Amino acid sequence: MSHETLIDQYRVPAEPFYLPARQEVIEFEAAYAARLPTMLKGPTGCGKTRFVEHMAWRLQRPLITVSCNEDTSASDLIGRYLLNADGTYWQDGPLALAARAGAICYLDEVVEARQDSVVAIHPLTDARRNLPLDKKNELLLAHPDFQLVISYNPGYQRMLKDLKQSTKQRFVAIDFHYPARAIEIDIVMHESGISREVSERLVSIGEKMRNLKGHGLEEGASTRMLVYAGTLMAKGIAPLQACSMALVQPISDDPDMLTALSNVVLSFFA
Repeated sequence: MSHETLIDQYRVPAEPFYLPARQEVIEFEAAYAARLPTMLKGPTGCGKTRFVEHMAWRLQRPLITVSCNEDTSASDLIGRYLLNADGTYWQDGPLALAARAGAICYLDEVVEARQDSVVAIHPLTDARRNLPLDKKNELLLAHPDFQLVISYNPGYQRMLKDLKQSTKQRFVAIDFHYPARAIEIDIVMHESGISREVSERLVSIGEKMRNLKGHGLEEGASTRMLVYAGTLMAKGIAPLQACSMALVQPISDDPDMLTALSNVVLSFFA
């Protein structure tokens, strides 16, 4: 597969549905114009990933997304030597591929990655804009169109799961929250295919559940969870069962909290 064909598969083929909540589109466009590394801060399921997809389509740039986890190493991002019948060969990792081709590289939940992975991105986040490929003895200079984007959930950080200040201060940040009520109703209705009246009820349930954050819940019901509940309803699942599957059971294992969440649902879908 040629380099051009390889990167073409990362292009966003159609406009992803996204309703701006504030000034995030203008802010991201300004950050991209200056090729500033950008951090998207906000709770899980509030639309950060969809936003990046929308902006990649809007800017007509390939988008390479990495879902980081505790096993994500620097080699996973940068690349490694592999072995085939002809011997060893080098394969760029997603970060190196994006830097070489001028794509947007999106590291989702970067705080979950191993610390060596986070340190490895530093040369791409300052005036150097390069990526040392030590195993290959190459200094990869980032393409002029390359941009690094990370997502970060401040409310979910733990003592050993937080970004160092030396990393945070290399990025400009765009703050995300759950959408305003009117926008969230439109999103849930559009994404799930349910009626506006049902969407309004689901958003009201989401608002009630978010008020429980810090009172027994680590996270409230996200916009994504509301869309899941609406999608189940659109597929014929009864409202109470759909809400139990998408909103109640995934969010807590505590019996008392499950009862409280179920009562919230009952107040809107009795």
